[in-house]
Amino acid sequence: MIGIQKYAVIVAGGKGTRMGAAVPKQFLLLQGKPLLCYPIQAFADAIPGIRLILVLPPDQLGSARTVLRSYLGNLDVTIVAGGETRYNSVQNGLKEVADDGIVFVHDGARPLISIELIRRCYVRASEHGSAIPAIPVTESVRLDDLGVSTPVNRELLRIIQTPQTFRTEVILPAFQQDYDPAFTDEATVVEAFGAKVYLVEGMRDNIKVTTPLDMIIADALLKQRK
Repeated sequence: MIGIQKYAVIVAGGKGTRMGAAVPKQFLLLQGKPLLCYPIQAFADAIPGIRLILVLPPDQLGSARTVLRSYLGNLDVTIVAGGETRYNSVQNGLKEVADDGIVFVHDGARPLISIELIRRCYVRASEHGSAIPAIPVTESVRLDDLGVSTPVNRELLRIIQTPQTFRTEVILPAFQQDYDPAFTDEATVVEAFGAKVYLVEGMRDNIKVTTPLDMIIADALLKQRK
């Protein structure tokens, strides 16, 4: 992993509405530490020297600085104000990417990201230009079209995770496009620009924390790891 710059753009734009919390979910404590600290520390541990870029709503920047000082000490993290949509927030984070290299874009609400998955994505993106972690669908799935449902072959379906990882020459020009509501993640942005995306094996415990139940599951998984 020597020779090129690596960047982790960690996007934490939640407001805690579905969580029903008084504070944004990225600041909720998971075993005594705010959620957003877990992925930041994971990237720092996985790739020494990585540039850490945290994207937050503008009204959370001050709180984030206090949290990072309290829980992550002297770890160097650049904090950036997000935009109206996830696309705009990632776009703002990418403005801090100055050199050629590899860019990880990760959900700040996925605290259980592992060093193993980060490195797997790095290797795949280095070889092919992109690496999108994905896991198989294990339940039966149906397509509901105006009340008429039809079964879908789950063997062909994948659940997409982060960190979505790209070489800079792939992701940076793609984010110069005008915003389109079809941009649901970084992979769709890159594909719209004409680049191919490559899947890599994700991890089932790399969950996204959205509801109180997710916090319970994350706590249990973290205890199991320890």
